[in-house]
Amino acid sequence: MLGQTPQIVGEAPEWLSALEHVSRLAPLDRPALVIGERGTGKELIAERLHFLSRRWDGPYVKVNCAALSDDLLDSELFGHERGAFTGATDRRQGRFELANGGTIFLDEIATASQRVQEKLLRVIEYGEFQRLGGEKVLSTDVRVVAATNIDLPSAVRRGRFRADLLDRLAFDVITLPPLRYRKGDASLLADFFARRMAREMMEDFPGFAPSAIAAIEAHTWPGNVRELRNFAQRVTARALATPSPDPIRFDPDALDPFASPFRPPADLKDTPEAPPERARPSIPKPELGRPFSEQTKLFETALIDAALAAHDGHQGKAAEDLGLTYHQFRGLLRKHDYGKKPGKPDDD
Repeated sequence: MLGQTPQIVGEAPEWLSALEHVSRLAPLDRPALVIGERGTGKELIAERLHFLSRRWDGPYVKVNCAALSDDLLDSELFGHERGAFTGATDRRQGRFELANGGTIFLDEIATASQRVQEKLLRVIEYGEFQRLGGEKVLSTDVRVVAATNIDLPSAVRRGRFRADLLDRLAFDVITLPPLRYRKGDASLLADFFARRMAREMMEDFPGFAPSAIAAIEAHTWPGNVRELRNFAQRVTARALATPSPDPIRFDPDALDPFASPFRPPADLKDTPEAPPERARPSIPKPELGRPFSEQTKLFETALIDAALAAHDGHQGKAAEDLGLTYHQFRGLLRKHDYGKKPGKPDDD
């Protein structure tokens, strides 16, 4: 089967710069590292590196290093001989054998143990490895692309990652920009994912309302594209469940699928992550020739949607952010027909 590059969506300069980096690196038959926060598209970029390379018609093999224990990861990557461990009744080829002539993508590489890192070092440097429980040295011709969401030089300084392995992996490093730095791309991606959901539901996509687009661009999306995809498809599915010709409005409740008055209490023993930096509301630009009342409504709903998005639907905090009293804010919600219970209650 002939390979093809995965579909890419985005026009922000930071994203286009990363894609140009991929295009320059892909033809070079050397290891590569892809660095980025969760949900920034590391797997997408790894696939693109493969399909733009001279190995495009060879196998593309993916391994999530974080999903397997030490012994299982060793066996998965390098294979095992019969009797290598309890339950090993047959010889098994590893992923490096299966990827011969192609590319292997090692996701979450930083989670690999020191023992596995040592074996990776040898296969990257010399193309040689041994199956678990075996003595025969095998050879393979594989390009290694690895990914992680942590700073590997810092992991080396803490003794959690081998410096020599990092040296071999980091022939070149592609660092992906988070979605909050890709101005304009959030709404493009939301439209792309929403249209896909509408097709699955065999419904026409009415588009997002201008105020919804402003709110989508204002939100920080700590989960990046993966979180945005889930939101866009969730809010679209909910809107299309009750057919209406109106464009889809921003629904703060769709940001958090766990939001419920019956949600179990948080485990206080867990250490909460620091909250991400909140984006400020995005204000639509005035357009001469457009009715004043229409522009005023657009301006006010954009402020409301962005403030609710910035505070996960909490109305009290959104009102404070806009310099309004809670009752003034609730009046605006009623004025623009936001329904009986938009967002989260003030005492949530």
